[in-house]
Amino acid sequence: MEPPMEPSGGEQEPGAVRLLDLPWEDVLLPHVLSRVPLRQLLRLQRVSRAFRALVQLHLAGLRRFDAAQVGPQIPRAALAWLLRDAEGLQELALAPCHEWLSDEDLVPVLTRNPQLRSVALAGCGQLSRRALGALAEGCPRLQRLSLAHCDWVDGLALRGLADRCPALEELDLTACRQLKDEAIVYLVQRRGAGLRSLSLAVNANVGDTAVQELARNCPELEHLDLTGCLRVGSDGVRTLAEYCPALRSLRVRHCHHVAEPSLSRLRKRGVDIDVEPPLHQALVLLQDMAGFAPFVNLQV
Repeated sequence: MEPPMEPSGGEQEPGAVRLLDLPWEDVLLPHVLSRVPLRQLLRLQRVSRAFRALVQLHLAGLRRFDAAQVGPQIPRAALAWLLRDAEGLQELALAPCHEWLSDEDLVPVLTRNPQLRSVALAGCGQLSRRALGALAEGCPRLQRLSLAHCDWVDGLALRGLADRCPALEELDLTACRQLKDEAIVYLVQRRGAGLRSLSLAVNANVGDTAVQELARNCPELEHLDLTGCLRVGSDGVRTLAEYCPALRSLRVRHCHHVAEPSLSRLRKRGVDIDVEPPLHQALVLLQDMAGFAPFVNLQV
């Protein structure tokens, strides 16, 4: 329960200007409240009815909302109040709400904000296909989406996203463990042409079939994370080297079936790869064991 608000007013010196006397639209909103952290806005709105009205007007015009600005744990009531009037959001990040965020909390926000371009729901395990369906259907301009560690994301949920989000460029599916090759193949066949960044890390059911189809359908792909994808092998990496000329970074740590010859072509192109070549690994190990850096003639 919020503490009672104090009435605005109070004594002031003759000729003095109170903060609330300044123009709201031209001064307070763009130049003052826009610099106040969300956590402080929650406190400010308790000062008086006038301040609450000012804060609500500011919140209604938000373009970006990151729950982390409120704190590591944000109460459900606080989130509902902060977003109740927002209808122009373009970016929404709700990771700090992961323990309790439900479809009932999220879907109304998505419905009121069709201009959303970036949504981060990492770790929000209480959601379901309904939330993703509302996002896909109601936010056609969506470009960036993080669903990392959302175990409820399956092939059917991803299919709706692929069918209805033509502007999608960045997608994080880290540890969405229900996903299999078939779901990724459908996604890239529908939306691969625009994808620039994709994470499939820690998905044990994703293998070369998905990676090869991804490579053939994602010519603009710049960043790919396959960390811990145990079924991915050298065949998939070779296909990436052949079909993805824009690739800038590749993560294949703990992909034990990916051999160095398949990575060498990408290294020559300057692609940033998170595993070192075997020779470098051997030299580092030797240095650790011997306590010095050996002089090795690497010329052939």
